[in-house]
Amino acid sequence: MAEAFAKGHGLSAQSAGTLPSQRINPIVVQAMRERGIDISNNHPRTLTSKMIEHASLVVTMGCSIEEACPKPIIAQMQKKLIEWHLDDPKGKPLEEVRRIRDEIEHKIDELSTLSAFSLDG
Repeated sequence: MAEAFAKGHGLSAQSAGTLPSQRINPIVVQAMRERGIDISNNHPRTLTSKMIEHASLVVTMGCSIEEACPKPIIAQMQKKLIEWHLDDPKGKPLEEVRRIRDEIEHKIDELSTLSAFSLDG
């Protein structure tokens, strides 16, 4: 969801997880379609050290990176890490996924505004 919203704001973004699912959650796909965004062809990706190296910002969403990431990857992330304490939509009903989607959309809106400000200022 975050990748799709970020790209909608013209930001470069990649979504990846430390333990990604085999497929995109169909409830998430449905919730995003309600916003006019089709993510049905997206595929979960595993977070790599190379992705972190090339990122100017790494946003985690409620995951325990200490448990899931090797220490060198955590060390590499520290300078550019933001934690958004969000619920995982996995196993949640559509109404809860909508709430999570809306939180992510709001945070991406804020991030986009800050990015535009830092580029202009």
